[in-house]
Order: sequence, then structure tokens, then C-alpha cells
Amino acid sequence: MLRTQFNFRVELAIGALVVAAGIWARLERWEWALLTLTIGLVLGLEAINTAIEDAVTLASPNVDPRAEAAKDVAAAGVLIAAAASVVVGVIVFGPRLAP
Repeated sequence: MLRTQFNFRVELAIGALVVAAGIWARLERWEWALLTLTIGLVLGLEAINTAIEDAVTLASPNVDPRAEAAKDVAAAGVLIAAAASVVVGVIVFGPRLAP
């Protein structure tokens, strides 16, 4: 996935930045657990999204609204997880950054 999926690379880079920020912020164990689960969820859903997109393309090489809908729903799952990860980031890092 690293070689072929741009979004996976972006999400992995963001995850690495979050880990670096966590080291800098000296997070507590529960915060590390929450961030690890969140990063894993986003990356895992991106992998599932890629698998669904590839399988749908293989099964339906012609344009079909149902195939497009399946791809869109899979991508929406990643988007929802990414949005939730921002909320987790605010919860974990917000108190440390607020004056």
C-alpha cells in the first residue's frame, strides 16, 4: 500500500507526526492507547477501502451506479474515522496546548 496508495502514505505520515507530538507532550499510557487505536483504525479502514475499491472494479469493470455507491460508502468510512481522529487529537492534545 505504501507504493500505490497516496492517501495511505498521507495518513501514515500524519500518524507519525502524532506519535512525535505524543513523545514531545509526554502522554500518559491511556492517551497512547487511544492514539494507537485511532491511528490503527484510520489505517485499517484505508486498507479495507482499497480492497473494496479493487474488488468492485474487478467485479464491475463497466460503470455501474451501484459499484460507484459501494466505493463511495467505503471511502466515507475512512472519512468518518479521520474526522473522529481529529476529535481524539483535540481531546488528547487540547489541554496541553491551551493557555
